[in-house]
Amino acid sequence: MNTGAFLDYVQSLPWYKEQITHVEDIPPRESTPGQLERPLRPDVQARLTEQGITELYSHQAQAIDAARRGEHVIVATPAASGKSLCYNVPVLEALTEGRSATAIYLFPTKALAQDQAAGLERLTPERARLYSGVFDGDTPRESRSQVRRNARIVITNPDMLHMGMLPNHRNWYRLFRNLRYVVIDEAHIYRGVFGSHVANVIRRLRRLCARFGAEPTFVLCSATIANPAEHAERLLGLPVTAIETDGAPYGGKDFVLWNPPQIDMDAGAKRRTTNTDASLLMTELLKRRVRTLTFVRSRRMAELLFVYVRDQLKAVAPDLAKKLAPYRASYLAEDRRKIERDLFSGKLLGLTSTTAMELGIDVGDLDATILTGYPGSFASTWQQAGRSGRRGDRALTVLVAQDDPLDQYLMRNPTMFFGRPSEAVRISPTNPFVLRPHLMCAAYEAPLTPEDADLFDTDITVEAEQLVSDGALHKSGDKWHLEPEVDFPAQSVNIRSTSSDFYTLVDRGSGAILETVQEASAMMQLHPGAVYLHKGETYLIADLDLETKVARAIRSDVEYYTQPSDVTETRILQEFSEKQAGNTTVHLGEVNVTTTVTGFRRLSPLSGEVLGEEYVELPPRKFNTVGLWFGVPRDVLRAAQAEKLDLAGALHAIEHAAIGVLPLFAMCDRNDIGGISTPLHPDTGRPQVFIHDGVPGGVGIAEHGYEIIVGLWKVTFDVIAGCACEAGCPGCIHSPKCGSGNRPLDKVAAVTILRGILGQT
Repeated sequence: MNTGAFLDYVQSLPWYKEQITHVEDIPPRESTPGQLERPLRPDVQARLTEQGITELYSHQAQAIDAARRGEHVIVATPAASGKSLCYNVPVLEALTEGRSATAIYLFPTKALAQDQAAGLERLTPERARLYSGVFDGDTPRESRSQVRRNARIVITNPDMLHMGMLPNHRNWYRLFRNLRYVVIDEAHIYRGVFGSHVANVIRRLRRLCARFGAEPTFVLCSATIANPAEHAERLLGLPVTAIETDGAPYGGKDFVLWNPPQIDMDAGAKRRTTNTDASLLMTELLKRRVRTLTFVRSRRMAELLFVYVRDQLKAVAPDLAKKLAPYRASYLAEDRRKIERDLFSGKLLGLTSTTAMELGIDVGDLDATILTGYPGSFASTWQQAGRSGRRGDRALTVLVAQDDPLDQYLMRNPTMFFGRPSEAVRISPTNPFVLRPHLMCAAYEAPLTPEDADLFDTDITVEAEQLVSDGALHKSGDKWHLEPEVDFPAQSVNIRSTSSDFYTLVDRGSGAILETVQEASAMMQLHPGAVYLHKGETYLIADLDLETKVARAIRSDVEYYTQPSDVTETRILQEFSEKQAGNTTVHLGEVNVTTTVTGFRRLSPLSGEVLGEEYVELPPRKFNTVGLWFGVPRDVLRAAQAEKLDLAGALHAIEHAAIGVLPLFAMCDRNDIGGISTPLHPDTGRPQVFIHDGVPGGVGIAEHGYEIIVGLWKVTFDVIAGCACEAGCPGCIHSPKCGSGNRPLDKVAAVTILRGILGQT
């Protein structure tokens, strides 16, 4: 597509109100070829040639050479740089040379596994007799035994490895005994709780392989991140070689920063919703038959945006309205496969998708990507942007800002967006809420021994004895065994959450199961009166049974959506460390967080206007995690009191803005963190602002915030002081997740307090 012509056209439309704040011209780039230390096997080389691959890029050659030498390697290069060859080539060579050698491919999603299986089949030499099979939740039961018996490359995901393969390792002896390679694709996805779980799953795999006499080589691929070697080593527990220089060609891109216009100036300079502008942009692209993928931040938004664009197209081009679909991971497998095929074949021109389509699924030639809000990390941003222009042609990406502190800061500071490196990925494999369940799983697979301490990077005696006290293990000699009454512990460990419990959403009319929702978010999403979207249809939650964990919903045509109200309390359990920073003291420690959903607000889908509020009675959710907290310097506090500043409103504003911009420093989503502020905390007797990890045990986000606290304060100050509004708005101190409805907030007082904390006059 002619990206410049399209942008000129958009700026001529009547609804354009100077939304383009910056256009970054990312130039094309020639390829850098690489040379292998020794030639490829003739049959593998011939297969590559048949696929039109006549030379390798520099990073591909480096990765293949390192893997051949037996080095564990991570390749961290941008999307569409040909990373799959970095593992497919050495695996195919090893498995064609060794007739019994095997490999495991781990992909974070089923869709990616299916896509990569097809690509592997195209590269496999015809005479190699290398049977590869997909083993995941979508694999028919009649096919699973064939994969176990015959597959030399098993393509699966961490969930199935954790629950279906490691506990049943006797059935997989052939695979584990001869394991030469383990491929871990999209390694940057394994962060936070999910990554911490996967790190323990990998250690359990290594433990069993060692018992069977195998020592596989690991090859990891990742988007560009700040710490590829460190992350891979924490994920594997092994030394790793990192390859970070991209040798692939690039067709260039116009990357547009787009800020929706301000409306309701009298009501605090509120901006038009991100979805409104994204739907207008997507509609114009589809009208010009530009293949477009729009990423949204939630399952609800995937459905809503699909409805908005579909309805706009129906009015002007009914045939195009049929070429649009929503997509998310919670759809049934057959529905996902059909959408993927239709997009690849061109039957679909547009897709509104959650991050389920972010990863490297080959969906053919896409010309444009729209991002509805900053995705939460630079790695995810460039992964999503990289879905367009994958064939080397110039492409368009538009980041449509949300009206929140982080997005608005990036709109005002484009060099912060285009001029800074990616963030570091953080995991915490030794988080006891994550580690102990995996030690139970490991004991089920083979008794724990003191020698397992190095593998799990922990004092195994302390952890095992805690599990003995909990009634999960018993000791015999120098080994710890699983108690007989603890049956198959892997089924109770949800590796994508610290909770293994789910709530089931049921259509009350038909009795059909619609979806499952994790317990951690069930109170927020499935409370009575909540509006829930499923496949473009609106449902109203009629009742929630807390004992059976079942929510029943009714199809409804309500023209609003709901947002929960909640009350959060944080208590200090123990302090790990403290330090002087700026003009105050910052603390790091373990905190207990109690959140209770007390009601919900009904809001207009387009304007966000509050249409009404209701109350509900639900039990609280309690968990212990890691948090940081800081107070107000005494001299600043005295001055604030003398000037009669609204201290509660100031601290609340600082809390909102700081949480909003913390993802700039730590690779996390705003939903991964929480916080409270109070002018008088019961544990300290002083004003405090708390920022804590949003999951039990923590995953390193608060620790990183503690390390870079002064930088966090400076950006928080810039966000609040640099916003053009007078009294505060969603672009600086308002939070869409605020359980108290953004009350109280005081922008002017927040600026004064932050100046004092930073030691400014």
